[in-house]
Amino acid sequence: ALSERMSREFLILRIPDKTAASVMHAFRTLQKQYSEHWNDIFKTSTTDNGSEFADLANLEQVSKTLVYYAHPDKGTVERHNGLIRRFIPKGDYINNYSLQDIINIETWCNSLPRKILAYHTPDEIFEKELDRIYQTA
Repeated sequence: ALSERMSREFLILRIPDKTAASVMHAFRTLQKQYSEHWNDIFKTSTTDNGSEFADLANLEQVSKTLVYYAHPDKGTVERHNGLIRRFIPKGDYINNYSLQDIINIETWCNSLPRKILAYHTPDEIFEKELDRIYQTA
């Protein structure tokens, strides 16, 4: 799971295992999706110190994305993990869920109004920011 800091937009990326190589592959796929706008959208990435994130510093070599390693109980990440746990209990494998299940969970998370966003949804804020970035390009 990846959370964009400003909008709290939450992306759930399914990976085959918890290896650093799988995490980097997921980031490269996401980077291709946003192509030339990647650096404008994902200025930073904050993650915990898990070994699966060990290679993320390589993002700094291939983009302008700055990578920060934070304490694992970072508020935004923990909030989103709690939302996901409403649908996928801790210890359950994400592979037990279809791609459509994952999309539905992500959609639900991003459609939930947040106090920190003045009761707007992450989708609303993220889309507004994407419009701004794509219009100035």
